[in-house]
Amino acid sequence: MKYERIIWGVLLLFVGGILLLENLNIIEFYWRNVWGFWPIFLIIGGINLLLNRNGSQTGSIVSLAVLIIALAFLFVRGQEKPQYGSWWWGLKDKNIEADIDWDNDTSHLEGLKFSEVYHPLDSNKKAILNLSGGGTSFTLKETTDSLFEAKVHKKRGNFSLTKTTTDTTNTLTFKMNDKRKNGKNNWSFNTGGNEVDVRLNTAPLWTMNLSMGAGELDFDLTPYKVRTLNFDGGAADLKIKIGELIPITDVNVKTGVANVEIKVPQGSGCRIKTHTGLASKDFKGFVKKEDGYYETPNYQGSKNKVFIKLDGGLSNFEVDTY
Repeated sequence: MKYERIIWGVLLLFVGGILLLENLNIIEFYWRNVWGFWPIFLIIGGINLLLNRNGSQTGSIVSLAVLIIALAFLFVRGQEKPQYGSWWWGLKDKNIEADIDWDNDTSHLEGLKFSEVYHPLDSNKKAILNLSGGGTSFTLKETTDSLFEAKVHKKRGNFSLTKTTTDTTNTLTFKMNDKRKNGKNNWSFNTGGNEVDVRLNTAPLWTMNLSMGAGELDFDLTPYKVRTLNFDGGAADLKIKIGELIPITDVNVKTGVANVEIKVPQGSGCRIKTHTGLASKDFKGFVKKEDGYYETPNYQGSKNKVFIKLDGGLSNFEVDTY
């Protein structure tokens, strides 16, 4: 019997068993708790190579024993409540030195300002915001009398703002222009370190299309009428707070490895649809209705409703009310 197949079978049973127990609400498993222990599998592979050189099954047996012990440890560790909200964001609160050019010294940042005037004739127009950037921290905390404002503390990269208008819609595109080499994207860690303070006008009905490879986005949307928010991110930290100024709000989030925190008003009914793979989910105050669907108790009878769709891989999703 090939012990390599047994080892892979044990791994698949471990992952599938945890996913099943979690979906049945028997356990709460936090995959980010065990992510840092991935070198265990390198050790197991090394043991198998060293002890199985002459076709002996000893290496495979020892590897299998070590694997079972390791998985038992990971099973216990994965059920512990994590101290941090995501896979590596805990590094922010630790005294760790890293040789990565991500310093927070704002004295090295270049200040820029972008603005688009709000015209009274635009009062009946919808507004679309297309926002994108990598290695950038975006915040939305304050309003403005302009249609759009962005104060940029730029370390690297170039930003641009364009506006197109029709009889019914103003479309704003604010983005960090990517670096290109030989016609291909050439993103690197050194494009990070930018900080952008975004401010919007409260009058329009907003649609937001937000996209980033890696970075942070913290948006307080309570003063705004946001009909749809679409977020597409890779290794991102997303925090959004939804308001209750319009009857229906759609929030669509698609991520790779990310930390996502969403807050919705207590008075609004909320329904969550998930397609999240190995993601960690924490939906406080929600009731699981069926596989992949969660609702607040007041969902059916509430006047305002928030629909959230979460699609992600190795991410942390948290939805709470305020």
